[in-house]
Amino acid sequence: MRSNGCGDLRKENIDAVVQLCGWVDRRRDHGGVIFIDLRDRSGTVQITVDPDLAAEAFAIAEHLRSETVLQVHGKVRARPAESLNDKLATGAVEVLASDIVVLNKVTGTLPFPVSVHDEENTREELRLRHRYLDLRRKRMNDNLRLRALTIQVARRFLEDEGFIEVETPVLTRSTPEGARDYVLPSRVCGGDWFALPQSPQLFKQLLMVGGIERYYQVARCFRDEDLRADRQPEFTQLDMEMSFMDEEQILQLNESLICAIWKSVKGIELPRPFPRMTWHDAMERYGTDRPDTRYGMELVTVSDIVQDMGFKVFSGAVKSGGSVKVIAVPGGNDALSNVRIKPGGDVFSEAQAAGAGGLAFIRVREGGEIDTIGAIKDNLSEEQKAELLERTGATPGTLLLFGAGETAIVNKALDRVRQYLAKELNLIKPDRQNDTWNFLWVVDFPMFEFNSDEDRYEALHHPFCAPNTNDLGSDPGQWATNLPTARAQAYDLVLNGLELGGGSLRIHDSALQRQVLQTVGLPLEKAEEQFGFLINALDMGAPPHGGLAFGVDRMVMLLAGEESIRDTIAFPKTQQARCLMTDAPSSVSEKQLQELHVSSTWVDPADDED
Repeated sequence: MRSNGCGDLRKENIDAVVQLCGWVDRRRDHGGVIFIDLRDRSGTVQITVDPDLAAEAFAIAEHLRSETVLQVHGKVRARPAESLNDKLATGAVEVLASDIVVLNKVTGTLPFPVSVHDEENTREELRLRHRYLDLRRKRMNDNLRLRALTIQVARRFLEDEGFIEVETPVLTRSTPEGARDYVLPSRVCGGDWFALPQSPQLFKQLLMVGGIERYYQVARCFRDEDLRADRQPEFTQLDMEMSFMDEEQILQLNESLICAIWKSVKGIELPRPFPRMTWHDAMERYGTDRPDTRYGMELVTVSDIVQDMGFKVFSGAVKSGGSVKVIAVPGGNDALSNVRIKPGGDVFSEAQAAGAGGLAFIRVREGGEIDTIGAIKDNLSEEQKAELLERTGATPGTLLLFGAGETAIVNKALDRVRQYLAKELNLIKPDRQNDTWNFLWVVDFPMFEFNSDEDRYEALHHPFCAPNTNDLGSDPGQWATNLPTARAQAYDLVLNGLELGGGSLRIHDSALQRQVLQTVGLPLEKAEEQFGFLINALDMGAPPHGGLAFGVDRMVMLLAGEESIRDTIAFPKTQQARCLMTDAPSSVSEKQLQELHVSSTWVDPADDED
């Protein structure tokens, strides 16, 4: 149907007779001559329709609407000097049409203009409801091509390293750990349920037991959890697992993989090795295990300085087992007024949203004098003041923002405030223009965290991570005692404050796996019921192994400079986990439910109120 792509024509094609297919991007009638911008996946080219040379084609062109699908036959010629368009790759040429065939008309009203680059003026709801139109836009088209290239580069790299792609089941069993499962009733096995996989974790470990040694998969995963800009109910992982490699070798291989992707997709040579930071240091310095290291304002612990001072908010927090931390905001005296930090202000609200009661603050003036509100200044000795200024590195003009209370809440609040102020004070460029790639390995995670609501330990990553052998000890009799405080041989790759991927070495000893499952509150009987197939496999000569998974959607979001993964997925869900285009999820017939041996207990809240 066509000889060339619209965007492929150049000066060397002048005098060639071509046949093109595409969509009408724009039509311009210049009184006697009609110009059509014809668009396909390769780009856009100008079509010129002259009534003196092609009367029938001109008659058709007079009535064309945007997004009409055309076939154009014509001759390539140089554009006049006054109409050259250096914004287009094809801007030096045009096609003089001799024949136009309408392949399909637009019969309805377009919900939004596709050809005009005003995506910011189109509501996302409309874009998602008519995604097939949104995908025609250059931005979305480019994002999907970038996604395809990213996966292509990863596949080539891994296969060159001896990995093979293996597909793992999508219908599997529900497990108690991790996020909420999507469950599906079985028609054949009445009363039993499948679950969609949150990851291929157990299957890829079994592949290692099966001697595959180096596995990868571009895997579809599902989690029934609350959504946000970088989270979807169904998502894609670049998943991998490998045998007979230690943590250092796994990190080195994945650094090479990331460097290959950034080189091919962005043309950027990333510096190596990537920096590393322990989980403990990340929490101490940034209050999060996903620190954005593109800017400063690190958290500084000052509990020891203020633990005995008369200001009870500080001393009381330390005495109750919490902490006092501070971030120093250079130039904050001029940038942030008291109103913004006190109740009702935007900075205060950020801290409050993270669970803090508020923020205490000190302004550093000329000569090291401090200016504050309340009892801080009156209860701060000259020695304490000097030590505080030295530890924070505060100079005249600096604003010190304090968090006091339970350490977890202090970390969460100051992390949130730090990120908010970085944007407010333009410490980082907008994502679309940002060419800074701060990769960071966060290592030595704790094996567990304590869930006080359920009075039990939970695996920080998952219960298949191998503990650090130095923390575990060589005596199996001490495992139960040592495990709760052990570090995991786990690692996350963080990029500009977002987790790009993570993994760990896995447990390959069945006795240790049983003990870990008991530590997270799973009795042996339940452990056998839920994970007996894995535990049995570990008894059959399981090799030492480990792995890692990268979030493809998030990786492409960062590579494309987008702020939401929805703009890197062809057909995403909304924040309510709905597909507006197909109106899914939807109801099913009573017959279908009966065949599946289930019934719905759902009551519409609106009906319930009536």
